[in-house]
This record gives sequence, C-alpha cells and structure tokens, in this order.
Amino acid sequence: MWKKKKNRKKTRQKKQAELPVKPMSISEVRTAVQKYSAELSSEIPLGVLINEDRTIDYDLLAPYLQAKPEDTYYMSRETYELFEEKDKQLAEDIDTVQQAVDNYMDQQKELPIIDGDPHRKVSYFKLEKLGLLTTRPDRPFYLTDEEYLITHKQPT
Repeated sequence: MWKKKKNRKKTRQKKQAELPVKPMSISEVRTAVQKYSAELSSEIPLGVLINEDRTIDYDLLAPYLQAKPEDTYYMSRETYELFEEKDKQLAEDIDTVQQAVDNYMDQQKELPIIDGDPHRKVSYFKLEKLGLLTTRPDRPFYLTDEEYLITHKQPT
C-alpha cells in the first residue's frame, strides 16, 4: 500500500519535471482553470487546484496548458479568483476577510457591512468586535449579492 502511494508521487514529480515552462498570461491560466472546472466532478471542489501557499497545481492543469507558466499565479481559496504575483497579498486578504464575514453571518444572522453604505462595504469594526479579524487589510472589501462573497472592486 505505501509503496503504491510512493510510486504515484514519483510519477507526479516526473510529470511535473517534464512540463516545459513558458510565458503565459493570467487570462490563459484562467481559461485553463475554467475548462478544468467544467470537467471536474461535482463532488470534487475546485479547491483541489490550490496548493497550501495559494499557488496553483499546474500538474492538474497540464492537459489544458501543456506547460507551466513562467510567472507565479495565486488563487483565493474562498472565491477562486486568480491573481498575479503582485497581488498575492490580495488573495490572502480575501480569504481572511471572507472567512470572517461567513463567521459573522453565522453568529449574528446579519451582514457585516457599514450601516447605510450603498456599496455594502464590509465593516472591519464589526468583524474585529467579535474577534473574527485580527488585522485590518489595507483595502476595502464589498459584499456581492452572489452568495455573499466579498470583492475588492467597488460596485458601481
């Protein structure tokens, strides 16, 4: 049993080494993720693509990309948004704030937004008050109507 698992790991490492590295835009990676997602069984979450450090498992995308991107891309575990290296902190902030928002809504049965804000800006104060957020991100987040996911883009 252990030997079989070890062999799979070696095969995976061998496949990873065989993939050529080439320049790839975030749009190309996003398209590959969408194709992968469309073929993914409904019992398997898209999160299987995300490594511990929020990088993407390119071995799983190999059939769609035929290579590994030269640049590093990150994915939010909570919203599945894709980010470039320069926005790695944004991916981390989204995950932290989304988890805090979800916990707040479970506890308080209301949205943690600034009262009266037409854009539904997330209230860091409300999240901090319940100990759900320990540090404030440098940017504002907003709640969408879609499953109460957060976004860093101000609604218009």
